[in-house]
Amino acid sequence: MYPGRYAAVDPHRIAVHETVIGRAVTYRELDEGSARFAHWLRAHGVDVGDHIAVLTVNDAAAYELYWGAMRSGVYVTFVNSHLAPAEAAHVVDDCDAKVLVVSARLADLAERLVPLTPAVHHRIAFGGSVAGHLVYEDEVAARPLTPPADQPRGADMLYSSGTTGRPKGIKLPLTGAQVGDEPGPPVLQMLRHFGFGEDTVYLSPAPIYHAAPLRYSAGTQALGGTVVLMDRFAPEECLAVIEKFGVTHSQWVPTHFVRLLALDGSVRDRYDLSTMRVALHSAAPCPVDVKQRLMQWWGEIVYEYYSSTESIGSTLIGPREWLRRPGSVGRTGAPGSAGIAHICDGDGRVLPPGEMGTVYFERPGYHVGYHKDPEKSASIRHPEFSDWSTTGDLGYLDSDGYLYLTGRDKFTIISGGVNIYPQEIENVLALHPSIADVAVVGVPDADRGERVEAFVQLVDGVVGDGEIERDIIDHCREKLSRFKCPRHVRFVDELPRTPTGKMVKGALSDLVRSYADPDAAPFPGAV
Repeated sequence: MYPGRYAAVDPHRIAVHETVIGRAVTYRELDEGSARFAHWLRAHGVDVGDHIAVLTVNDAAAYELYWGAMRSGVYVTFVNSHLAPAEAAHVVDDCDAKVLVVSARLADLAERLVPLTPAVHHRIAFGGSVAGHLVYEDEVAARPLTPPADQPRGADMLYSSGTTGRPKGIKLPLTGAQVGDEPGPPVLQMLRHFGFGEDTVYLSPAPIYHAAPLRYSAGTQALGGTVVLMDRFAPEECLAVIEKFGVTHSQWVPTHFVRLLALDGSVRDRYDLSTMRVALHSAAPCPVDVKQRLMQWWGEIVYEYYSSTESIGSTLIGPREWLRRPGSVGRTGAPGSAGIAHICDGDGRVLPPGEMGTVYFERPGYHVGYHKDPEKSASIRHPEFSDWSTTGDLGYLDSDGYLYLTGRDKFTIISGGVNIYPQEIENVLALHPSIADVAVVGVPDADRGERVEAFVQLVDGVVGDGEIERDIIDHCREKLSRFKCPRHVRFVDELPRTPTGKMVKGALSDLVRSYADPDAAPFPGAV
């Protein structure tokens, strides 16, 4: 589905409010802007099935770019704006981007990408000038406002890191349908289930490069609603925005809930939240007590879904269901969910209710793959059933088919709703001259769910003190994004490995537990 019909019948309807500058974009402006960009893409040799990449902050212009791609039959990749230059360059190169569109607010990162991404054909910046880039506003100004004659539907191709830490593009085949002549992506079924429609006012406080914020906000526009786009999450500001714009639907991660609940009661009571009908959350496990406290405040409007960027399947659970089954992430087969969940052992055998194993989703005809990585694509398939896929999460089903997650791929850390893979960090830290061996783990964190910490065996003669800890952390921050780097380094005499070099996970878990409650850094100055 494409929201152009709302431009025709109600051109002044607001498609997006950008709160940071008070900008409002109408459906007519969204339609005309995306048409201009679609014409620009076609004029610059970007054909059906080609790729473009977008590097942006939370800016209303992102939707113009998104819908321009959708009505051009191209793949669009939104790049994490918090990545280090080399990391961002890998995504741009790996997705085969012919065009890289950047926000001028990210000029420093954009300029550093120029020599790192030589395969890009065209670089264009919006919202200001960036060295080495065309000016977007000048480029599209003379393009037609009318729809292109041919509008094959494009698709997003977002990136989700693999266990080796190298991001993988999650790619679905293009349908070949024209925009407006097909039902749109599967996420629309879930949105309709949650009551999204023309009267929806949807709050998105998370970065738009993540799958859920991008897809849910675009889906809101496909159904004629209004997106309220914040530049960043700020607890009290979120409450003020809900009241000001009459937000009806919103989406969060558990870290947001923790920080909202940390506000003083007098601050929380200051705002009228009565317009909210649905508050969605996903991305990471939510502590039971946090969700209970939130529902005591917001009422029974908190809905949870479990899914993935790969969209291999999903479960849903409403507030009343959850209160009867605290800790469950819902069940499949309900309206709005996708696929059927199964629990399998290591050999792929289906396990009975109550037994823990790997979560697979059966979804006939849905075959997601990873761009340029057939081995990774094959690894998520069930060994016997080609229509069953997994992202490596562990859990069990109760006798009524409700899913409970008990763990996930052993390599994954989820901090603030973001997946982080230790191998990538370990590869960087292993190059530090003072480190003999290293293991990176996620440890419980009251604010973010988990945080990254490193357990380090130093080379002989090096003393594990605050100075070397800071040096190790700085070394990591030179190579990787700050959110991936350890906040603390724990020095140990030896890490538990087998004679063949494999980490003994049980012994490592015992080691991590021995450092329980590490709220304060072990050495002054650690951050």
